[in-house]
Amino acid sequence: MTATADGRLDPEYDPEPAAVGERPPVPERLNGRQVTVAQVAAVPLGSRRWEPDGPTAVVPSDDPTPAEALARATAELLSRQSPDGWWKGDLETNVTMDAEDLLLREFLGIRTAEQTEATAAWIRSQQGEDGTWSTFYGGPAELSTTVEAYVALKLAGDDPNAPHMLAAARHVRAAGGIAASRVFTRIWLALFGWWPWERLPEIPPEIIFLPRWVPLNIYAFGCWARQTIVPLTVVSAHRPVRPAPFDLDELHTDPANPYPLRPLPPLNCWDGIFERLDLALHAYHRHAVKPVRRVALAQAGRWIVERQEADGCWGGIQPPAVYSLIALHLLGYELDHPVMRAGLASFERFTVHTEDGARWLEACQSPVWDTCLATIALRDAGLPADHPALVSAAGWMLAEEIRRPGDWAVQRPRLEPGGWAFEFENDNYPDIDDTAEVVLALQRVDHPDRERVAAAVERGVEWNLGMQSKNGAWGAFDVDNTSTLPNKLPFCDFGEVVDPPSADVTAHVVEMLAETGRAEDRRTRRGIDWLLKNQEPDGSWFGRWGTNYIYGTGSVLPALVAAGLPTGHPAIRRAVSWLEDRQNPDGGWGEDMRSYADPEKWSGRGDSTASQTAWALMALLAAGEGPDGARSEAVERGVQWLCHTQLPSGSWDEPQFTGTGFPWDFSINYHLYRLVFPVTALGRYLHGSPLTGGRR
Repeated sequence: MTATADGRLDPEYDPEPAAVGERPPVPERLNGRQVTVAQVAAVPLGSRRWEPDGPTAVVPSDDPTPAEALARATAELLSRQSPDGWWKGDLETNVTMDAEDLLLREFLGIRTAEQTEATAAWIRSQQGEDGTWSTFYGGPAELSTTVEAYVALKLAGDDPNAPHMLAAARHVRAAGGIAASRVFTRIWLALFGWWPWERLPEIPPEIIFLPRWVPLNIYAFGCWARQTIVPLTVVSAHRPVRPAPFDLDELHTDPANPYPLRPLPPLNCWDGIFERLDLALHAYHRHAVKPVRRVALAQAGRWIVERQEADGCWGGIQPPAVYSLIALHLLGYELDHPVMRAGLASFERFTVHTEDGARWLEACQSPVWDTCLATIALRDAGLPADHPALVSAAGWMLAEEIRRPGDWAVQRPRLEPGGWAFEFENDNYPDIDDTAEVVLALQRVDHPDRERVAAAVERGVEWNLGMQSKNGAWGAFDVDNTSTLPNKLPFCDFGEVVDPPSADVTAHVVEMLAETGRAEDRRTRRGIDWLLKNQEPDGSWFGRWGTNYIYGTGSVLPALVAAGLPTGHPAIRRAVSWLEDRQNPDGGWGEDMRSYADPEKWSGRGDSTASQTAWALMALLAAGEGPDGARSEAVERGVQWLCHTQLPSGSWDEPQFTGTGFPWDFSINYHLYRLVFPVTALGRYLHGSPLTGGRR
């Protein structure tokens, strides 16, 4: 496969999966703390530019049965549990996390040689053979990621005349140079004078004054964007510049004209309107009313500090944390201030150290999500409801319930709190998806404190019901966060910035409501109606938080069956046909991240992966395609693929990214997905799906 100079796919490339074939050996990455940089670097770099030749079903010497494969996987999953009861796999994204960590430390004056070299070692190991970096395993070259990685390596002392640096710089220039990179990349460069602040979109701190009824108030943005934009307004108002340790002339297409002007779009489109609004905001920056700006900055600072979590992070994710630290430092918070100390310390908890001393950062951590999924999987695998591992997990989840209001209460001020977040600490932002899955998990564990479980489940159900959007569906964090205007702002080019309802979240809520006896509730039926109306013409469903149509379809079918739709319902039969059509010749299923950018070509297409094969199996089994109904060749072949690709450890090799942060723009490899979902699928295959009358 080839990519054009600007990182787009070669239009002649055919993504049809190969039937068989050897793929370059990829080291097992069951846990980022065990893999070494040498192992990662040993993978042929060309394999990072994805070809559809991923893991094929090669029968191992012992030819395990489904029961044997499940037993191995169950033992491996149990071995991963923390003594405190939780599970957490590493959460892998891309090297912008690592590059920005070095840039943050350089800006604050705290970068150390040890951190720099360890981080640089990881960044180098992720470089493709063409000298570029991508945003997911095997993905096409991505300009902004390559710019940030290059700058980080130059900061680490890499010689710009070294072959790997020359190759990266060549690609950057061919793709349009720094001027063509995303706004967030250019903000990082502006902090050191490598890009002029006046050539960036203006984000005035006075935005914090806008009332909720104004379309572009801060609560019109998704919570992840809101937490990032508020500190960026402070940074934009101050326009700081630290002395640059070197120049970046080699990354400009024309060093004599490094900041070319872009023509204004016509006024008869949103881009033209917002570009002119940006010009007006730049003029306001030059003539801002000082008392008003002073109050706006102070209010933004308070807003940021109030949302710092107990462990020092913001929102449990990287972007708000790095920008909040910069913003607060600009507002006068010294590095030894408790807020700053806690914020910086939180990064250490996001740091993964490899055996040979390299270092990379998780953008986020997923203990609540991983724990509820593992609990469900182990019950499906046949563990008794009172198994000590499950009781311990339930106790930990009960302790993680969030009983205070967060930003969600701006839209639902009278709703009683009672949800769960994704992370260890994120009390300001519980989410609907985690809450639904935690309730499903708690329902299936026999915890000794049954009254406590029942009360927590009831609160979670009622909180989720209260977070239903007016169209009958559910978003991830907020109610009716559906405005299209925020995505049109010039600085919002970093990915999805709103949180509209999605099929996968809605499906998980519907499944939870059905499993708690509310299948006939009017609100549940509205969710079902929304799902049926939003089925794709080909029979699949779009996946917002997992890749992509396989994830969406794998989420929706179990929910519809749990809610009482017959397996012969036309929507279910269309989905089954779509899944059968998308099965790879090797028996597995896979879907590349490019399905977000080009669904016609990539929907349901890609290397077979353990997690996506499991999602397809979970959907087919729920639809009655398993051994308890008419035997399904697709199910049998999928199960055999899992059995024949299982590693001796009991897990599966899955370097592919199957999780989604922002569709296409920010992709995730959840390291536990490759284990937890196959356990669920194999368990339901052997013991019956809990949704179709199988044993619980």
